[in-house]
Parts: sequence; structure tokens; C-alpha cells
Amino acid sequence: MKSIFSSHFQRRAAQALVLSVAALGAAAVLAHGDVVPQAVDTHTLPQLGAKWLEANPYNEQSPARAEALRIGTSAYNQNCARCHGLEAISGGIAPDLRKIDSECLGLSDAGKKAACFKEMDDYFLSTVRRGRTRDGRVYMPPFEATLSQEAIWTVRTYLETRRVP
Repeated sequence: MKSIFSSHFQRRAAQALVLSVAALGAAAVLAHGDVVPQAVDTHTLPQLGAKWLEANPYNEQSPARAEALRIGTSAYNQNCARCHGLEAISGGIAPDLRKIDSECLGLSDAGKKAACFKEMDDYFLSTVRRGRTRDGRVYMPPFEATLSQEAIWTVRTYLETRRVP
């Protein structure tokens, strides 16, 4: 009788373990939630106009940098963190955005460094505006219809403060 009880108990314990792991896996998938872009209030920033700029206007010399960073931190958390990770530290689902322009940091030639950062700004801007798809699958939704130019550049401003070499 003991062996029947023992095997029944082991089977029930194994079933409970499988159900628990399945529930945790489902919760992890659902934790990303619906990746629908959320609008960002940028009314406290100077408006940039309809023509998209080629470089971040909220650079270190900009008087609006502190406000852009405040807004960009919130905008990142609302729109990007669910895939790219809190504080831009990726958990492996999407690229680690702290490293988006890490190659540029190591360049000693000022001209090459500036060209590298411009190329990364172009890549960032086109990716955020249009999203990324491959084989018909959406890897990143387009944000241009929801986020203004000001909002997108504030996210870039935030990411610049998170850089790692």
C-alpha cells in the first residue's frame, strides 16, 4: 500500500510542478503585455517642427537637455522597457539599447566618431519610426504614428545616458 501511495503522490507532485512551470511561462509571456505605443506629453519642450531632424537636438549643449531626459526616461519606461528591459538592460528578448552605439565610443578619430554617431542616430530614428519586421513578423511596432519627433528624441537622450562601452 505504501508504494501505491508513494507513486500516486509522486505523480501528483510531478503534475503540480508541470502546471506551475506552465503557469509561470504563460505569466512571463503575458508580462510583456500588449506592445501598443503610448503617447508621450512633450509640451514642456521646444517644438521641433514637421521636418525630421537628423541628429538629437537634446544633446549635452541643449538647454532643454534636463527636461528631455526627464521625459525620455518616462517615455522609455512606457514604450520600450517591456521589450528592451528596465533601465535599457535587455533580458535577451530585444537588443540591449545601452550598446546601440558602443562601437562609436572606442573610435579615436573625431571625424569617424561623429560619422558613427550620426549613423547610429539614423538607425535609431528609422527603427523607432517604422518599426522592424522580418519574414512578415513584427519584431518592433512602428512608433511614428503615436510618438512625436520630440518624444522619440527624448528616448534617444535617455539612452545616451545609459551607454556602456
